[in-house]
Amino acid sequence: MSRCARLQIAVLAILIFGIPVARAAARKGHGVYMGAVKRVPYSKEGDPAGAAPGETELKIRALVVDGVLKEWTTGDAHDVTDRSFVVRRALRLNDALPGDRPGPGSKLERWVWQRGPWLLVDRVTGHITALKLPDYDPDVSQVVWFRDYAAYCGLTASGKSLYAVVAQLAVRRPVLSKKLAALDRASHPEPLCAAAEWQRDPMRVTFYPAGRDAVSYSVAPGSAVLVEESGDAPETPSPAAPAR
Repeated sequence: MSRCARLQIAVLAILIFGIPVARAAARKGHGVYMGAVKRVPYSKEGDPAGAAPGETELKIRALVVDGVLKEWTTGDAHDVTDRSFVVRRALRLNDALPGDRPGPGSKLERWVWQRGPWLLVDRVTGHITALKLPDYDPDVSQVVWFRDYAAYCGLTASGKSLYAVVAQLAVRRPVLSKKLAALDRASHPEPLCAAAEWQRDPMRVTFYPAGRDAVSYSVAPGSAVLVEESGDAPETPSPAAPAR
């Protein structure tokens, strides 16, 4: 084989096998991390749906993606898979009335912190999704996670019924929804429900409504249906050659 032929084969091999390597090197990863704990003023008046009696501080952490602050969070995060996790959002809400006009140099605080919804975070794509859990109420629902399941006491839209709820990520309908009690908020003890407890084998969950006996339910384990994207940027198609 001539030297010229060998050179042509080497160039062809680089073109064929080098393209996937170049594409893989061009993929950009996303840096997702949680910042240090920060304490902010907090009160029942500022967050009537979330603050416990006598609670004066809320521990928050920044959720940062690629060096940019995306959200403030509170509480512990839960790893759903090796690349996705859930964490509760912390909201900074404008508490100023339309007529409030603090004077120059005034330190009058017109912002309040509130516990918000749960977020699903993908470490690979950097994508953040606000979760809509069935019958979730921030005042009542103490969410306890196991795998991709969330167990909590839920409250109907009318506020008159307390439910035991198990929700699975990416599933629209709850896996479990059982009525625990009729509810009269004025006469019912606080908190309305303690945190649920999970059992692995067999898979069961126990709820603790206030003033009532604990109730346990079996949960039929199923495969996770959470779809995690590859994170690869879609390729831009080459422009079509002009017709001749």
